[in-house]
Amino acid sequence: MSIRIIPRLDIKGPNLVKGIQLEGLRVLGEPSNFTQFYYKNGADEILYMDVFASLYGRNSLNEIIERTASEVFIPLTVGGGLKTLHDIESVLKSGADKVVINTAAVKNPNFISQASREFGSSTIAISIEALKQENNSYYAYTDNGREYSGLDVLDWAKEIEQNGAGEIIITSVNKEGTGEGFDIDLISKVSDIINIPLVAHGGAGKKEDILMLLKRSRLNAISAASIFHYNYIQEEGYNYNNLDEGNTDFLTDIRINKNLSPLNIGDLKEYLKTNNINVRS
Repeated sequence: MSIRIIPRLDIKGPNLVKGIQLEGLRVLGEPSNFTQFYYKNGADEILYMDVFASLYGRNSLNEIIERTASEVFIPLTVGGGLKTLHDIESVLKSGADKVVINTAAVKNPNFISQASREFGSSTIAISIEALKQENNSYYAYTDNGREYSGLDVLDWAKEIEQNGAGEIIITSVNKEGTGEGFDIDLISKVSDIINIPLVAHGGAGKKEDILMLLKRSRLNAISAASIFHYNYIQEEGYNYNNLDEGNTDFLTDIRINKNLSPLNIGDLKEYLKTNNINVRS
């Protein structure tokens, strides 16, 4: 099995944004510039998430999806605010290859079955936003970790598989954006109880974090954001024109989380290969 490397791009309006623990979003730039850079450097897939879509009840990424699909030729996965079969169909017609569902699945688990039957299970991925509790259990949240679902993560993961989803994307809300490393305990527990592909996201700060996770968990892919985004900014510079769009001062000063060691996707793949991890060429 070859491990997929998937940059995650959180989108708010026309902008690529990034926060810590899914909060405090900062504007990073034009999404298409980042996706083209990742495509040229060996990304296996692109993950777009409309981070406010569920909050406002819509997904507004169609224009960005169409542009991306015409510029990069790797699978494109899209999520955020998809709550009907029509929503999914619209995103797929715009050029997405897969969709990610969270809130709509939590509210109605049968929606997973309906979507998988209509579009094929390989097209349907379910996002689990997992928050660790004081008793070391994990519960699923929605709306970027804002809304408590009452669902135990392990029970929910099994139900997702039983309902026909083709893939699970597991995000540790506690670790997301911190650069402190993945929650290996969470990811290992989920990977041990499901048989469908699992994508891990949340916490990558350096290449060693990714290697450790892959050595200790049964995964199909890793997804990361900050570690790749800040590599783009270091290599390509910061020349975004919409300086009135949100908090950008930290970028013009190139202030980066001290836990992060920005990483080029091509360099990451070479590092993993030298450590006997099978990645896609």
